[in-house]
Amino acid sequence: MIQTTSLKQKAIQFFHILFPILVTQIALSAITFFDTNMSGKFGTADLAGVAIGTSLWIPIQTGLSGILMGITPIVSQLIGSKKEKDVAYQVTQGIWLSLIVSVIVLLIGSFALSPILNFMNLEPTVRDVAFRFLSAISFGIIPLFGYTVLRSCIDALGQTRVSMLITLIALPVNVGLNYLLIFGKFGFPRLGGVGAGVASAITYWVIFSVALLFIYRAEPFASLRIFRKFYFISLKSFKDLMKIGVPIGFSIFFETAVFSAVTLLMSRFDTVTIAAHQAAINFATTLYMIPLSICMSLTILVGFETGSGRQKDARQYAIMGIGLAAILSLATALLLFFAGYHVAGLYSDEPDVISLIQHFLIYAIFFQISDAIATPTQGALRGYKDVNPAFIICFIAYWVIGLPTGYVLATYTDLGAYGYWIGLITGLAIGAALLLTRLVKVQRRYATQADAQAHH
Repeated sequence: MIQTTSLKQKAIQFFHILFPILVTQIALSAITFFDTNMSGKFGTADLAGVAIGTSLWIPIQTGLSGILMGITPIVSQLIGSKKEKDVAYQVTQGIWLSLIVSVIVLLIGSFALSPILNFMNLEPTVRDVAFRFLSAISFGIIPLFGYTVLRSCIDALGQTRVSMLITLIALPVNVGLNYLLIFGKFGFPRLGGVGAGVASAITYWVIFSVALLFIYRAEPFASLRIFRKFYFISLKSFKDLMKIGVPIGFSIFFETAVFSAVTLLMSRFDTVTIAAHQAAINFATTLYMIPLSICMSLTILVGFETGSGRQKDARQYAIMGIGLAAILSLATALLLFFAGYHVAGLYSDEPDVISLIQHFLIYAIFFQISDAIATPTQGALRGYKDVNPAFIICFIAYWVIGLPTGYVLATYTDLGAYGYWIGLITGLAIGAALLLTRLVKVQRRYATQADAQAHH
């Protein structure tokens, strides 16, 4: 990354970092899409089993990956303040932490998985697929969390195209292995939905190995001399990493888990309503990749400028990112409003399901406008290493306001299933307003500090 002086240079650098992140995020969500889709082609029980397994795994995976993503603002601020020689040490500590987190997940999973699935009262075949799918995927937990640390370091250096390349390698590997292992082609065992779990675990080992190769061999990583020297575990470094990472992880977890909670609460409605809700959420999640990618770009750029002490530039990037997300969300709102029927048709051929999905998609419009403000604002706050207030705001907005409001509206009014969506929209809108207020406050504080230093 380079220092920029004009808004045009900033826009070029911003898109140079944003575009590969967006492609990476879409490719990562495509992996989950293919797992579900290809399992569904094998059989209904396999589709249900993989869907249950995925909805248990995704909040845990994204939440814990969020903790390890704390390495991004640390490395980007080190690069901004010209302390490149400290990067190798921080990344090694990140890898140690990822290993400890992986072992804890595996230990808890081995004791808790059966009781959780038994509690869910599933059909025996569905429970069996979900259990074996999650057991298979667990073999890839260590490389997946290790890769999260390596990717955060790669992105923090502004080399987001490298992450994009690694993920684009992963997609055909995953789909190819799915084909071989789900359907038992070319003499491979016919594993059904469980094959998707095995395929994902192997894919995680592949991307971890490729990322290691890049970091060890390719520039600008090789000159940072990462993994050339052995560093013991440092509890102080863990503490620094956790101080930034844990609030990031929790705010991501609260956001993803609230959707899983709504899906579980929706189970009291009929099958058509659940299917339509799931389809609309799936499309909204795909659109969410846009503000999420802008959020990740802002963490890198705001962190780099803050580390360099250029507060005005950091503020300009924040305005640029949040403004772009808001404009794009209005464009996707028009798409959903005028082409909702065609979007719904991607998910079903049945007229009653299509009209219900279309109805849910109208709510998704308001949903993603709030997301477009809240998510990039969180990214900018992470760049300033200001993470605790955002985590508290997310918890209150989604779990104290959004979910209870949705429950009350769905249970005690004739809104039914739509009540949950209105609750989520309310929570997201309040969250967006509070996060923006916090960002303005943090920027003013940094500007005041910069002025004070300039006068000394």
